[in-house]
Amino acid sequence: MPLLGPADPLPHPPRRVLVAGSTGAGKTTLAKALAGRIGSPHVEMDALYHGPGWVPRPEFLDDVAVLVGRPAWITEWQYSRARPLLLEHADTIVWLDHPFRTAMRRLVVRTVVRRLRRTVLWNGNVEPPLLTVFTDPEHLLRWGWKSHGRVADKLTAVLASEHGPRLSVVRLRGQREVDAWLAGPLLRAARAGEGSV
Repeated sequence: MPLLGPADPLPHPPRRVLVAGSTGAGKTTLAKALAGRIGSPHVEMDALYHGPGWVPRPEFLDDVAVLVGRPAWITEWQYSRARPLLLEHADTIVWLDHPFRTAMRRLVVRTVVRRLRRTVLWNGNVEPPLLTVFTDPEHLLRWGWKSHGRVADKLTAVLASEHGPRLSVVRLRGQREVDAWLAGPLLRAARAGEGSV
């Protein structure tokens, strides 16, 4: 199936949706917005992955398997161990292909706000001290900086794979395209889905 843009109609109402994008692109924000519009529940992938002390949960893949067995869901397309399983069961991928500066600005603001407010995230975790960006090579800000272009490579491979023909892949570049898609093709597909129930 060809790559869809913000004005292209969706071939079917989305039910099992992956939101792809670089760190900081706004995957979870969009996933929550989609859940409110199409009625598929959002399950945050980070919540399944991170245990206390930022240690990966041993049940992670089992939980992902339960998730994809449901008839409808929305989640973020992340974590290399989970991506193949998610991909096998999805019907739609929404690709947030924002410019580097947009993703990094969002990531910096989110990280700083969470740290200053001591926001409790998944399983009691909080953002580490901001100075660790200089001492921890795996700090989220450093990861976002070096990994930005990798999503495009992964999705290009998906489109060329056996999954490509059956998946609807929507590429959205910038917030204006996101807003236009939500108010246009996504809204029309959601209404069509309601009419077919």
